[in-house]
Amino acid sequence: MTTDSHTHHLSTLCVHAGTYRDQTTGGACSPIFTSTAFAVPNPAAENLYPRCFNTPNQQVINRKLAALEKGEAAVVFGSGMAAIATFLLAHLKAGEHAIFQNDLYGGSMQLISQELPRLGVQVSWGANVAEFAALIRPETRLIYVESPSNPLLRCVDLVALATLGKRHGVLTVIDNTFATPINQNPLPLGIDAVIHSATKYLNGHSDVNAGIVVASAEIVSRVTASAVSFGGMLDAHACSQLERGLKTLALRVQRHNENAGTLARFLAAHPAVARVNYPGLPEHPEHAIAARQMSGFGGMLSFELHQPEHVDRLLSRLKIVMPALSLGGVESLICVPSRSSHRTMTPAQRQRAAISDGLSRVSVGIEDIEDLLADFAAALSMQ
Repeated sequence: MTTDSHTHHLSTLCVHAGTYRDQTTGGACSPIFTSTAFAVPNPAAENLYPRCFNTPNQQVINRKLAALEKGEAAVVFGSGMAAIATFLLAHLKAGEHAIFQNDLYGGSMQLISQELPRLGVQVSWGANVAEFAALIRPETRLIYVESPSNPLLRCVDLVALATLGKRHGVLTVIDNTFATPINQNPLPLGIDAVIHSATKYLNGHSDVNAGIVVASAEIVSRVTASAVSFGGMLDAHACSQLERGLKTLALRVQRHNENAGTLARFLAAHPAVARVNYPGLPEHPEHAIAARQMSGFGGMLSFELHQPEHVDRLLSRLKIVMPALSLGGVESLICVPSRSSHRTMTPAQRQRAAISDGLSRVSVGIEDIEDLLADFAAALSMQ
């Protein structure tokens, strides 16, 4: 038995949607089904097998994320990149064309720049809906964006993007990792598919690698058919950990939003800081767009110092905020994208994406904000 009603509010869905109610024990939590071999015929499903993405623990995650993103269906993967790669390969073939936002996660850009052209897929880059519209060709099959983007927190007008896609019969896809389904639901705005690195906020505790695709049943069926061949599934134990993390998603995101907003305003007013990228700030270039389509502005921000050469000194003096890769956990993390998430890009690619060597990205955690502000104040005072 499961609880899947899309009519409930977000915190209720986080806790209850998709839960496998064990009729034998009456346990409140979904059991962990460790089997890789299932009897046939089976009344639960045809050909139950972990690599078929249809085991009970996988389906728990699929139902919960479909409910949270207001989609028809979902499929969980072993990483965010597995979700992204499988989606793209399921929908693109040689001779076709795809348009990508020029401010994306570095791993995504590496996949797009290196693997798609090798397979004969033509690739174009744009910054906004107007540029995407100018790039559309008869052979264009999809437009892929992040909003807010990694690491500059740029925002795309999702309603305008969806309208453009439908006008030309082009699939629209968004990486919604930074926003989470708590702050933004692109599917009701008309976007065709949502992808998450569930490693980040969805799990929220820096101890699980996972990804998710949420869309119509037709799109998810197509992605799953390719996924079965590629094999990027998530095992039962990781699914159980991810389900546990999702139960507190709404509560965590509320704190992330509050802390990041306060820290962004503090940094924007600090004399050592030249620029802060956070969609909740009125001076952000897409603040009005973000305010229309987001219910909260998220826990991610990035900033540049007036003296970029002091970035290492800043990182070494932070005591609570940890210099580390990844994001979206309960702890605050900081990194330099040019050396981490975007290190595989060429200097020209980084310049095109406005990723400077002095840019720092902060994943603002759920610590007491007074302690985070004091940590940055002390570190920045040494500049």
